[in-house]
Amino acid sequence: MRTPVPHADMVDPLTLPHQFSAPSKRIRSPDDLTTFHSSPSFRNFLGFLVSLSESTKSRKLSDPCHVSPVLETLASILQKLTDYVDEIPPAPQTARYGNVSYRLWHERMSGEAEAFMLMFLPPQLREAAMEIVPYFTDGFGNASRIDYGTGHETNFAAWLYCLAKLGVVREEDYQALVSRVFFKYVKLMRKLQITYSLEPAGSHGVWGLDDYHFLPYIFGSSQLIDHKHIKPKSIHNDDILENFCNEYLYLSCVVFVKKVKKGMFAEHSPMLDDISGVPNWKKVNSGLLKMYKVEVMEKVPIMQHFLFGSIIKWHKGSWSLRRYVQDALYKDNMQV
Repeated sequence: MRTPVPHADMVDPLTLPHQFSAPSKRIRSPDDLTTFHSSPSFRNFLGFLVSLSESTKSRKLSDPCHVSPVLETLASILQKLTDYVDEIPPAPQTARYGNVSYRLWHERMSGEAEAFMLMFLPPQLREAAMEIVPYFTDGFGNASRIDYGTGHETNFAAWLYCLAKLGVVREEDYQALVSRVFFKYVKLMRKLQITYSLEPAGSHGVWGLDDYHFLPYIFGSSQLIDHKHIKPKSIHNDDILENFCNEYLYLSCVVFVKKVKKGMFAEHSPMLDDISGVPNWKKVNSGLLKMYKVEVMEKVPIMQHFLFGSIIKWHKGSWSLRRYVQDALYKDNMQV
């Protein structure tokens, strides 16, 4: 059965007053994942990501767009976190991955996360901080394992989705949410990856799209739809990459991959090399949307870290005795 291309979906803000709750992990098995995928929460979240992609269609990162005071605040928060990297230098190390100074950066980020949220949440939504902080902090990687991957990136996207559900960002903000906020997030993550040698979490190695990211390829391919000169095969043209990588997320990602990986591009990034043979960016974009659903959101090892609360709800579905036993065993093991 062919995977359908996900469609955009409107995000309806929550009705106030609302009872917020601290989010938690609920996905522990393929059955749990099936339950999530059949829920309104999944369809609306994925539809939100498609809407972000569509908001950047045929637009450069520098193109004029509506930038609200809230989005300016979000960008300033990410800039502060970027500055913290400069203030916390990496510790001497011999290992390939896992610089322990990242834990200091992560601790500082986590310690200030609630204050960051209160910088843009209006008074009637201040209690929402308890629910959106975990999405935010998990979006920058895991301090214990000193790693980062598409699961963390998805939680950061879920944080943005929560802001849309809260009505803090609106549809007219989506273009800037990608070009002014998400792009800044990607640049911060690259700096963290290089400075603290973050280990890829859940990487497929050379057979994956990217060791760390997925969403910037989706948004970036949408930017390039109907471009007169830049085609998928243009990623092999160094002049195009150099001149346009600051305007298009997809090209920016390819430049970064070529910077951090050695050897022939077709050997260390065969999937990106294969995609360059696709005839147009519209097909690339639709293919990546389907691939994200299958390779990220349908994988238990990745989605087991996804969070559910009162904003992104967990819909139990039909529970069987077997599921109750699985839950009981899981809780017993966690207490050992």
